[in-house]
Amino acid sequence: MTDTAASSVGPLVTGAEIARLAGVTRAAVSNWRRRYGDFPTPAGGGANSPLYALAEVQEWLDRQRKGQEVSPEVELWQAMRAAYGEQMIAGLAQVAEVLAGEVGSEVPEGIATRVQGLVRSEPPAGVVNGLAERFMDSARRAGSDQVTSERVVRAVRHFAPLLAPDAAVFDPACGIGVLLLSVAPAAMRCRGQEVDVDSARFAQLRADLLGHSDVHIVAGDSLRADQWPDLKADLVVCDPPSGVTEWGREELLLDSRWDLGTPSKAEGELAWLQHAYAHTAPGGHVLMVMPASVAYRKAGRRIRAELVRRGIVRQVVALPPGTATSHALPVHLWCLERPKHTGAADTHRTVRMVDLTDNSPDGDLKPRRDQVADVPLIELLDDTVDLTPGSHLRPRHRDYPGEYAALREELENQIRRLAALPPELTAGDGPGSLDGATTSVADLARAGLVTYEGQQPVSASDQLDTDYLQGFLRSSANARRTTSASGTYRFDGKGARIPRMGIDDQRRYGSAFRTLTAFEEGMRKVDELSRQLAEVARDGLATGALAPEE
Repeated sequence: MTDTAASSVGPLVTGAEIARLAGVTRAAVSNWRRRYGDFPTPAGGGANSPLYALAEVQEWLDRQRKGQEVSPEVELWQAMRAAYGEQMIAGLAQVAEVLAGEVGSEVPEGIATRVQGLVRSEPPAGVVNGLAERFMDSARRAGSDQVTSERVVRAVRHFAPLLAPDAAVFDPACGIGVLLLSVAPAAMRCRGQEVDVDSARFAQLRADLLGHSDVHIVAGDSLRADQWPDLKADLVVCDPPSGVTEWGREELLLDSRWDLGTPSKAEGELAWLQHAYAHTAPGGHVLMVMPASVAYRKAGRRIRAELVRRGIVRQVVALPPGTATSHALPVHLWCLERPKHTGAADTHRTVRMVDLTDNSPDGDLKPRRDQVADVPLIELLDDTVDLTPGSHLRPRHRDYPGEYAALREELENQIRRLAALPPELTAGDGPGSLDGATTSVADLARAGLVTYEGQQPVSASDQLDTDYLQGFLRSSANARRTTSASGTYRFDGKGARIPRMGIDDQRRYGSAFRTLTAFEEGMRKVDELSRQLAEVARDGLATGALAPEE
């Protein structure tokens, strides 16, 4: 379930989550949206990723009796999982061969029977698309980078340039063709290469079944054994394998593709980038999905400098955290362009930096004005050649005087409030209250006077004040009782005790404890405001945005 929620309608779910609830593919959910006029209307999200109220969806599924029985496509998927296990891509390729009418496929008979049953009610393109979507959804839920994230595909499509109808698109690490087939229209020339034979085979068969008329995908290691040596594409898209050190550097030291510099073993992503650029036609573009660290790692500094110096890198987009499937860290989209004429003077003197890291991964990809900066090349060509968008955007758009004034005013107000918070306390009548008559929290719980919210005990009776209870539980005397021999604090209901008092005295103590809790929270706020104020003041003075009074 999505974290996004609307208070009036309760939890929200995506189309993929509805598909899992009903035991169908996302394509089936899309069909329901089109075919049924009473399908729930979106309660949030955007046009490309609508969100639905979970309660409305469950009511609709019950009313339509959807998901009450296992659908034929679910039966097929379950049979394939049983037959192929971890070799599901090989199974997908074999099923696609059956759908394409190829003779001699090794698909088990039970699976072949289910496939033939499905195509009697659904075209082969629908079946292969449903299986592909189910596989992609499974891989994404598992956090695998085996399949390009749907959010990454959306970002690449958004930032891709407009292409002529006769343009050529190339993906040298195409996997099962998700990115390649999503970016290029069905009639466009598409070329791909993929090191995994089954993935390449499935990508080709899926393209054929979907009616892509000019798609050719071959198997092989693109860096070590390029199968398209003469290809020059108008657009190269690539979501390369990341963090791979054994990409063939020793074998390829003298390769002509390293025009910008020979990548180190740790910079395999920059090897893929140069491979993609070598396959780009004059005036063509490259869109590369890159880990954020490639923008600043020391080992890649020389290659980044050449990209900037020659005016090849046009734009770097920092995508929101959560865009990639396998981790929550932000990824970047590098947008390159090859000059139209060899040796021609480049007219681009800036690199556009776009920082979307504060956005939702399903939100609008169109940046706000404060999320964009055109940075002169000369500013990038320093000792680090850092291409991280945030490093260049924040100093340009930050309102240091406004931030400093607002933080200082908030800090002063918070300190004034704190001064009035500590309760008026007087000398007590004798020794600590826990040295007198006490009751254990365990006894209170057995009597039904205490319940738990998580691990926090709260009053369940008008005979007991919650603030009084929790105040004494946080005292140093109870802390000693609930600390293990190793020194680790762990709340122990059997060991913790509170004094016996009437409810009026409890409330008097509870009010004091409540005020102290507010005081502690205020102190933490003051500490955080102090840190923020010092940081803004220091950075503002260093950048010249702030100056000491004369």
